[in-house]
Amino acid sequence: MSEMKITFPGNKKVSAQWHGFEIATDQPAPSGEGSAPTPFDLFLASLGTCAGIFALGFVQSRGLSPEGLGIDVSFEVSPETHLLSKAVMKITPPKDFPAKYLPALVKSAEQCLVKRTMDNPPKFEITAG
Repeated sequence: MSEMKITFPGNKKVSAQWHGFEIATDQPAPSGEGSAPTPFDLFLASLGTCAGIFALGFVQSRGLSPEGLGIDVSFEVSPETHLLSKAVMKITPPKDFPAKYLPALVKSAEQCLVKRTMDNPPKFEITAG
């Protein structure tokens, strides 16, 4: 099992050391400084960027230019629970992208590991001491 180290550099900042990178987070003002994305922002970004790398890989594997490729992601949060209730991703295909590949492009983005993990959520165990 891989281990991520979490550190607390000050105020409301929390950082993760993972695979040689420091991933910094903060909370918005006034409780934090707003100097970095919140942990939840990073979670949401991981959904879009994960789908993006799969879509990009699909396009590149067919020898097509990725120029113009984009994904717009919108989120709905439950007002009662404040939890993510829906994520919608709309892929803009690259310029001159063959229409026959559109369903396969969507399927490639659906293979994102973050999305698949959310479809089959893991068990969480939190201990102290």
